[in-house]
Amino acid sequence: MIPAATETSANFRRLAARIRGLTGKAIADFRMIGEGDRVMVCLSGGKDSYTLLDMLLSLQRAAPVRFELAAVNLDQKQPGFPERVLPDYLESLGVPYHVIEQDTYSVVRRVIPEGRTQCGLCSRLRRGALYRFARERGFTRIALGHHRDDLVETLFLNLFHGGTLKAMPPKLLSDDGTNVVIRPLCYVPEREIARYARARGFPIIPCTLCGSQPNLQREAIGRMLADWDQAHPGRVDSIFSALCKVELSHLADPSAFDFAGLERSPPAGP
Repeated sequence: MIPAATETSANFRRLAARIRGLTGKAIADFRMIGEGDRVMVCLSGGKDSYTLLDMLLSLQRAAPVRFELAAVNLDQKQPGFPERVLPDYLESLGVPYHVIEQDTYSVVRRVIPEGRTQCGLCSRLRRGALYRFARERGFTRIALGHHRDDLVETLFLNLFHGGTLKAMPPKLLSDDGTNVVIRPLCYVPEREIARYARARGFPIIPCTLCGSQPNLQREAIGRMLADWDQAHPGRVDSIFSALCKVELSHLADPSAFDFAGLERSPPAGP
């Protein structure tokens, strides 16, 4: 729970109000949650998903529409995973929760050679388990804790390593059309989530897969953006703003804009 000193802190209240405001704006802008939705909040034990749950609980109390929330954690059977941390935390809040047990850790360790990046396979296995659970339990929304910096980092990962101009969408329909994925923290800078998580004293659970890998491409992109923002404050803000203001006619994808159909207008008659 929030320490008493933090509850009365004006700085904390302003920070919480700002994050809540940005989260509410994202939900409204992208129509993420509607009347009667059943929202599955994916809780990993990291700062982002804890903050996401806090914000959705706060917004649920004041929202003009009624929606349900339930927290879901995927226990991937990582060695030393503290099994009671999340259940104890969620029970203290009175939040409904489910724990899915699936040994994706052993699969990733067996399939990916030592020294190779494990995130891709781990992410696919985790996503498959969560999507399947959401379908089986009738959830209409799957909420993930990705923040603004995740979207910007993904833009550069795809630009540098995939040759495509795309990032993470704030709202996504799964390939099979059965799940709607939402990212309500998409407007929130990571630094503000980090400050909020420290003030709240969340029981953070480190990942022994992703967090233990050296030289991850995403980590390199993150360092690049941090260096840019330190040398030129506001640069990451500007990049994210560009993601929200796309001019297809000023790019070069003929499948996205009808360049072939562009013709000059005939001159006006006398």
